Amino acid sequence: MTGQQADGQRRDARSGGSRGPRAPRDQRPRDGQSRGAQRSGQPRGPQRTVQPARRVAYDVLRAVSESDAYANLVLPTAIAEAGLNPQDAALATELAYGTLRRRGTYDAIIAMASDRSADEIDPGVLDALRLATHQLLATRVASHAAVNESVNIVAATQGRGASSFANAVLRRISRETPGEWEARIEASARSDDERLALRSAHPVWIIRALRRALAAEGRVDELDDLLEADNASPEVTLVALPGLAEPGDPRRPYAPTAYGSPGGDPHRVIASSGGTVRVQDEGSQLVALALAQATPIRAGERWLDLCAGPGGKTALLAAIAQEHDVTLEANEIVPTRARLVRNALRAVPTEVVVHEEDGRSFGASHAGTFDRILVDAPCTGLGALRRRPEARWRKTPADVAELVPLQVELLSSALDALAPGGIVAYATCSPHLAETTGVVQEVLRGRDDIAELDARAVLSTVSDSPIDLGDDGSGRVQLWPHRHGTDAMFLVLLQRETAEGPDQSVEERD
Repeated sequence: MTGQQADGQRRDARSGGSRGPRAPRDQRPRDGQSRGAQRSGQPRGPQRTVQPARRVAYDVLRAVSESDAYANLVLPTAIAEAGLNPQDAALATELAYGTLRRRGTYDAIIAMASDRSADEIDPGVLDALRLATHQLLATRVASHAAVNESVNIVAATQGRGASSFANAVLRRISRETPGEWEARIEASARSDDERLALRSAHPVWIIRALRRALAAEGRVDELDDLLEADNASPEVTLVALPGLAEPGDPRRPYAPTAYGSPGGDPHRVIASSGGTVRVQDEGSQLVALALAQATPIRAGERWLDLCAGPGGKTALLAAIAQEHDVTLEANEIVPTRARLVRNALRAVPTEVVVHEEDGRSFGASHAGTFDRILVDAPCTGLGALRRRPEARWRKTPADVAELVPLQVELLSSALDALAPGGIVAYATCSPHLAETTGVVQEVLRGRDDIAELDARAVLSTVSDSPIDLGDDGSGRVQLWPHRHGTDAMFLVLLQRETAEGPDQSVEERD
């Protein structure tokens, strides 16, 4: 990928105050923040013991809120630095990810319990309240432990006055059941979609986008199942690079390279493999495999991963290319991500040139060069909300409007870079129709040299077992978390036609 995705807007935490006459907005402390702490800028309360797993989860929430960090990148480092054992690491992961997934729902409950908007609560206090609310309403953690630990976190990081505020809010939340709170916040909704948004912890605009994508397949009745799948913790899936490693058990149903992580912790397996086994969603594996198997591979072909960062699909393609005497190149415009691509390729004993060019102009400078090209385009990531829980609260419809022109340019560039008879796989980890069929239709308008292949038929031959892809006559593939247990990957296969026909051999082109 190019790394040019638009990040969501950081939340503007407004100042607030307690009941009664309010000080000017730029002078008063936010609720849950003492005046002394506001003056010093370093709120510190009495030192209280905080259970390490909860402190790690809280620190991850703060990094996500304060620095727009990604939980899947911050959490492993935080766990390692804290020296958590496997049991505590699993607890920290569940607390952090669960809280992030359902943040919108928890904010609505916290607002009711505190009689003020979540934006009027100090961000550090608010994250502690979210963490505690998740434990109170969605886990088996004892209520007193959830309240006391979170109050201690607030006392240690925000001050004694803030901890009193947190204690009062959490005691109020703990007095009602999850069902009672759900009924209360749903009763406050102004529309059916807002009610569903509060219940499912998805922004309204995402719910509507997912509904439209399902409706395009005639499966709008699956929306509740999809939203529920987004809120479930996904199992860890590994990829065994072909020719370099063998898949273990348990095997995944579709990709022949995919299997589950033994015991749920992949680090030992990954470390012992030397990089030939790594974490990769089964949907991502299927996309790369479909490109490789769309037509018989001929020795001497040239392949390209146009938007390669961080390099997971690149490594899988490189392993396949090595088995078939094929040359693979990669492109990644962002230098830091290009380094990730090179690191990902270290386990594959074949040379892969990694370009650092703008993918939008790559086709013009490499016209008619490649036989297979993967365009894993930058996208909103709405198909991976179960694995990147903070993304749903960062993305906005404006991100779609910004990304679609980029996706169009990248796909057009890839088609220009195709040799006669070559194939492009356009993939997004988003089911949003503007990013999927909308992009394809825009690019194909006015191009009579491109034919669309039946990606569903190709994927059916790739899969180890029957895969329900539906049949709307388009030949395009949309995977779903609730139906396939994968990210919601979209795939279309496009082939450049020739006068001699699409099956022209490499030798004939030479």
